[in-house]
Amino acid sequence: MIKIIVGTNRKNAVSKKIATQYKEILEEMGTKAELIDLRDLPNDFVFSALYEHNGKNEVYNQLHDQIEEGDKFVFVVPEYNGSFPGILKSFIDGMTYPNTFRNKKCALVGLSSGIGGGGIALSHLTDIFHYLGMHVLANKPKLAKIEENMSNNLLTNRFYLDLLKNQAEMLINF
Repeated sequence: MIKIIVGTNRKNAVSKKIATQYKEILEEMGTKAELIDLRDLPNDFVFSALYEHNGKNEVYNQLHDQIEEGDKFVFVVPEYNGSFPGILKSFIDGMTYPNTFRNKKCALVGLSSGIGGGGIALSHLTDIFHYLGMHVLANKPKLAKIEENMSNNLLTNRFYLDLLKNQAEMLINF
């Protein structure tokens, strides 16, 4: 099963819409997929689940366990202030170091309202995952001007959809 992580906790996030479409793509290819939405994190998890509080927050522990049991991941990552959301970094920081991500595989999808498609955010996240021993698929779609390429909460840009399908196929075989 491939775990798809919505890389923000923003309400009505485009990232969740793209993650949901990505899940459908994987399922159409005969691969089971599960969405993990950072909106499900406890509001206080950075104070109640990290560092000396590791293992003490039951809600966070459930999300942690979902990640720990996975072998392959897709991170749908919006660009925030030239990088990725802090909530995603905090979530990663709460994982058991270094074994949660070591020798596992992931694909990254970048989103932005601007023209960069989240490229810098994906670069930062790639560096972190390499440090943690995760194998990152080289194919990283960067979906720029994302809102202009959607209609009725769905990605409608054919080229972008083809990029996601191509990446999904590569991840299945990775």
